[in-house]
Amino acid sequence: MAASISHLQSLTQAAPSSRRVVQAVSAGEKEIQSVSIPAGKRGKLNKVVLAYSGGLDTSVIVPWLRENYGCEVVCFTADVGQGIGELEGLELKAKASGACQLVVKDLKEEFVKDYVFPCLRAGAIYERKYLLGTSMARPVIAKAMVDVAKEVGADAVSHGCTGKGNDQVRFELTFFALNPALKVVAPWREWEISGREDAIEYAKKHNVSVPVTKKSIYSRDRNLWHLSHEGDILEDPLNEPKKDMFMMSVDPEDAPNQPEYVEIGIESGIPVSVNGKEMSPASLLAKLNEIGGRHGIGRVDMVENRLVGMKSRGVYETPGGTILFTAVQELESLTLDREALQHKDLNALKYAELVYAGRWFDPLREALDAFTKELTKTTTGSVTLKLYKGSITVTSRRSPYSLYRQDISSFEDSQIYNQADAAGFIRLYGLPMRVRAMLDESHI
Repeated sequence: MAASISHLQSLTQAAPSSRRVVQAVSAGEKEIQSVSIPAGKRGKLNKVVLAYSGGLDTSVIVPWLRENYGCEVVCFTADVGQGIGELEGLELKAKASGACQLVVKDLKEEFVKDYVFPCLRAGAIYERKYLLGTSMARPVIAKAMVDVAKEVGADAVSHGCTGKGNDQVRFELTFFALNPALKVVAPWREWEISGREDAIEYAKKHNVSVPVTKKSIYSRDRNLWHLSHEGDILEDPLNEPKKDMFMMSVDPEDAPNQPEYVEIGIESGIPVSVNGKEMSPASLLAKLNEIGGRHGIGRVDMVENRLVGMKSRGVYETPGGTILFTAVQELESLTLDREALQHKDLNALKYAELVYAGRWFDPLREALDAFTKELTKTTTGSVTLKLYKGSITVTSRRSPYSLYRQDISSFEDSQIYNQADAAGFIRLYGLPMRVRAMLDESHI
């Protein structure tokens, strides 16, 4: 298995009774002995793997699955860089909610290497602004859930996505692609709970500790690539985001008064180094998040078209990702000719649409990825960027495969480019326009 399965340090130091209830599962390891549970209100499932965050929704889903499907619940948590704070205490929460196991996988390197960097290489940006942070994370999580389901002998998977959002599609298309035999339970499309207040009341009724109050808060999704904010005052497009909402980046107005220069090394369209130091994909991105964040880089406020048809407003923080997109695009200006760049940009639109729509394992995305990989095999070199109060300015680009020739582009005399040749080129290039003009004259 590509990703390792591990407990957080806090999990391994849990009390003995906790270890019996919550444990990591690796390939070939036997699952906890199943306990016979009668059928639930909606039928009978054996064991369900639940995408678990420890938040309100998934905390409530655990007892709801047991009550309605008479099943054991295996909670699964993916570490995609959301921060250690969001992973602490999950053992106790899962146990208190009624789960029989908690499986934690560190997917950070896989996420960046196999999902983020291919999108970066493809130039995939949804609706001119969105760098696909959540869209890229869902398939790597769902893929891991399918793997865990096989390991623990589960016959179903479940998620806490609402029936109004994109994530339900992203999870379930991945399930369909990788194991169509798995049953999918989506409680938000089945239960009578209509909102956060109902969920809190259900949790209290079933003695589940709730992590929030009824006070409205932002809905956030964080991973190593970005942090998204939705809900609360953002639901009205007239409202400016509050300054204290942002968590990954400082306000550009409060950023340092001195610019910072950063050099990105790139090989075949993939970042490999920062300021001359080679790093793993996840470490490189984390470093650029730190650098970009302190200069207020990568804030986006947009109204986007969701896959299900409605519009929604989101505010995104993508400091490291914004730096990387700028660097790759600037290097491509040296290494790709006009036709190649135009076709790459056209394919990037479709690539972004497929990823946004949850079709990561679609053959079309894989084919577009192969095209992009071949096209960018000479996109190698380095780019230096200047970061200053929310802005990025390119200061230098270099590549051993650069198509830029100073001796050709210079206004000085060139042995390769004869300016007199331009006259014949212009006559031929403009021939259709001359013919049309003559046709128009003949009809006057």
